[in-house]
Amino acid sequence: MLHKCVISTIQRERSTVRARAGWMVMGERGRPSALEVCRVLAVLFSLFPSVSLQCKILKCNSEFWASTSNAGPEEEFCTALRAYNSCVRRTARTCRGDLTYHSAQHGIEDLMSQHNCSKEGPTSHPRTRTPLPPAPPPVMTDSQERSDGPEVCHYERSLPRNTAPPNYTHCGFFGDPHLRTFGDDFQTCKVEGAWPLIHNKYLSVQVTNTPVVPGSFATATSKLTIIFKNFQECVDQKMYHAETDELPAAFADGSKNGGDRYGANTLRVVEKVPGQHVEIQARYIGTTIVVRQVGRYLTFAVRMPEEVVNSVEEGDNQDLYLCLHGCPANQRIDFRNFRARAAEAHSVSRTRSSTGAHGFTYQSAKTKCKERLPVEDLYFHSCVFDLLSSGDINFTMAAYYAFEDVKMLHSNSKRYHIFEKDAEMNSAEQKGRNLLSVFLVNLLAVLLWTVCL
Repeated sequence: MLHKCVISTIQRERSTVRARAGWMVMGERGRPSALEVCRVLAVLFSLFPSVSLQCKILKCNSEFWASTSNAGPEEEFCTALRAYNSCVRRTARTCRGDLTYHSAQHGIEDLMSQHNCSKEGPTSHPRTRTPLPPAPPPVMTDSQERSDGPEVCHYERSLPRNTAPPNYTHCGFFGDPHLRTFGDDFQTCKVEGAWPLIHNKYLSVQVTNTPVVPGSFATATSKLTIIFKNFQECVDQKMYHAETDELPAAFADGSKNGGDRYGANTLRVVEKVPGQHVEIQARYIGTTIVVRQVGRYLTFAVRMPEEVVNSVEEGDNQDLYLCLHGCPANQRIDFRNFRARAAEAHSVSRTRSSTGAHGFTYQSAKTKCKERLPVEDLYFHSCVFDLLSSGDINFTMAAYYAFEDVKMLHSNSKRYHIFEKDAEMNSAEQKGRNLLSVFLVNLLAVLLWTVCL
């Protein structure tokens, strides 16, 4: 996996600089031969192909080697080591059970001890922020007249020059409920109770979903909490909380911006339609959030740079964050099957002029949704699903506004609509990639075994 057959050579070349290399395989003590390592890796590749495919430990290793290729002061080495440790921790979910991952964990501890490196301190980052400007002026009151603050409080301005423009992603959560992830997967979920949508170094978003109809699996969002964490000299920590019939035009403390810091106006709450539509602009992280109340329930949409999406907290594997990973498999609803059963029931009951359990037939639900959503994409079908499962006509507008938010927040106009064929194609492509990857991994295992004999 790591081309460990050449590790011994690398170790000898670097031994005069620092005793760093041995642990990359099995630790400084009891270092195995390259032959043993190759054989072990070949077996692991064959037994655990999925782990090998998903684990990103190679990237962490290569970044660490690149940053320490030239001998430097201990302080620089410790900084690189802390960055490496952070990178390894972020791979915990996908690398669990991977030999190299666990070896790296132990190796980092050894090197931390050998070089007297503290676990707390600066780390190196591939994209450094613009240096902080001089001390901010005296504290000012919460006022819209304040300047926009230093460049560090403007996401795009703070990026290094001559870098590619940031890639913006979108997540939406609406209706009964339906989720569009940052990766453009579209899912319908149960997720009753409190669930986290987003959690990273800069903000956290949590929703609470309640049953739409007593005894039904259909739920919708009745509460939403967003916490913006304090950031340098830009913003204080702020919390925004909304509930059914309470969509405030300010943060929980009554303020409308980021507080008393110099760049406070790079975080603002803007009321678009009283009691119905609020927009939160967080320019210091390049993020825009839209919160609406449609009928009795809330909808959520966000535009966020990919770098911010992936800014994981230390030790946090983000398993349950819906916008990133989607709903757990046991919480997903296949509304395509639901729709097929509804269509079949409609064809059987046409002569009886009967309606569904909540007042809509399949055809009448389609007709109603067509008024606002003429294209039969997954937003249209989610509207039909919601009408059939709840009978609440307001869900028509929830789907409509969710798609309007996509047009405002999504960075790729070709991806506004998502169709069933797209979802099926993505699923088929993923299965094909998995089969090909398993074949390639096993082929690599055979090659490793042969070369290392």
